[in-house]
Amino acid sequence: MVQRNTTSDLEVVGINEIVKDAPSVTREGKPLYEPIDGVRVRPAVTHADERGTLCEMFNPAWDFDDMPLVYVYQASVLPGYVKGWVVHLEQADRLFFPTGRVRVVLFDGRRNSPTFERLNRIETGELNRVLLRIPAGVYHAVQNIGSTEVFYYNMPTKPYRHDDPDKFRLPLDNDIIPYKFRNARGW
Repeated sequence: MVQRNTTSDLEVVGINEIVKDAPSVTREGKPLYEPIDGVRVRPAVTHADERGTLCEMFNPAWDFDDMPLVYVYQASVLPGYVKGWVVHLEQADRLFFPTGRVRVVLFDGRRNSPTFERLNRIETGELNRVLLRIPAGVYHAVQNIGSTEVFYYNMPTKPYRHDDPDKFRLPLDNDIIPYKFRNARGW
């Protein structure tokens, strides 16, 4: 009979310097983080058959958001780059991530929010497609953590105004948002 060593019997170099990962999801795959007030995440179902796939991005019947669909655009992020920090004062963003591997980091900058200064980190992409609603006043950044260009879609609640955009930016490295991107190139 072979006796197995338990982890308490192991001697591992650096064990005093490492940090044990905390669980991030339940057994059912539901996130354990406390979402920022007003942020919604809807998993997307991909239907596959012998011809290919179909994945719905947005449907008013889902009761995901009561704002009409008024504008849609596609954006991309190259491997290793980050787009952000961006915040809107009038509109909510509704982002859909069908390709690649993406980390979306959110920071609640709304002083009157019950989740003021809360940080959320959401990993998404082609293996975990989601529709993500980001309310006005919540800073957000999108990081490509994969090896290919990432394409995503935004369906904001207001059309883009070229003469007076509702878009404000902070540098990636700032003293307001307590998050540092590792190995990232900013835009």
